[in-house]
Amino acid sequence: MGRSRTTPRVLIALLALGLVAPLADAPSASATIETRVFINGRPTRVYFNDGDSFRQLDGPYAGRGSRLGGFNTLESYGPVHSWGDWHPFELFVIAKKATHLGRHGIWHCTTDGSTDTYGRVLLDCPDLAIAQIRHGYAHAMQIDDTPSRPSYIRAQHDAMRHRRGMWAHGIPQFVVTSLHSADEDPGRDTHYNRMVSVRDGHSEKWEHSDTYPECSTQCASETHADTEKVETMARELRGDASLATALSELSNVLLLEAVDRYARLGTLPEYLEPAVAQALEPRLSAARRAGQLGETTEVRGACMLYADFRRRYGRDRAHCLRRHGAWPPHMQESR
Repeated sequence: MGRSRTTPRVLIALLALGLVAPLADAPSASATIETRVFINGRPTRVYFNDGDSFRQLDGPYAGRGSRLGGFNTLESYGPVHSWGDWHPFELFVIAKKATHLGRHGIWHCTTDGSTDTYGRVLLDCPDLAIAQIRHGYAHAMQIDDTPSRPSYIRAQHDAMRHRRGMWAHGIPQFVVTSLHSADEDPGRDTHYNRMVSVRDGHSEKWEHSDTYPECSTQCASETHADTEKVETMARELRGDASLATALSELSNVLLLEAVDRYARLGTLPEYLEPAVAQALEPRLSAARRAGQLGETTEVRGACMLYADFRRRYGRDRAHCLRRHGAWPPHMQESR
């Protein structure tokens, strides 16, 4: 492997943020920044840890960490994400921009007090979510096989169409949002990494039984359908009068997702209403058998650098999380 180097785009990104030292090693000049967020109508002081979470500093949940649902910003503990021709540090800069956007606004959130598995209070903050997604600093995300809100999907497709933020140098089919090595929980037979669809925000599990070396790059394998044939089939289904009633509540984005998933995997999204699934399945099954959905291809998708959660922060953090990082191994030769 060649020496890691900082690309011109990385240097430009650093200059844009006014940084003269690696982000991972720089002191936190913004540690005292407080942001006003209206939580259930109450003005509350918070501190943004990153673009999709904050700690509440007063109010009924004072001192509690808070996770903002429906969207996800890239990891901000180091240069770990890569896809397209992005250098990992460039996407790290975008993660920092998401934190900056969160800290420099006034947002409105609601919560019923529910918590996630880490004990963080779950909040719904639509104005912040749409701002982050529209800038390309975040992507819509559900933690299961359900689509994101239409407003989030529209904001994301607008950002992708205009190549803003994280979409400027390539758009994967899925964003890898977490990696879990088998040795983190040896008692389990299978483990999974989370992948989030960029079309509708649903999550899929990348199941495996692998042990990942620290600082190794793990890349998703994506099955791609024939885009032209998928779009042609979706238009035919939308124009079929016999399906008009069944498809009346299904958006074009979700219809495309249904056709694409059937072309790739031979299954329909679980979130479809039974009447919709029953109307689509026979048509898509026949089209797939007849070759009308085209051939599929396997390609390398988004990648992520692995580091155990206990090695992501502090003096003992993994060496690959320091400084600017390096091109992923599969991109070394082309650089």
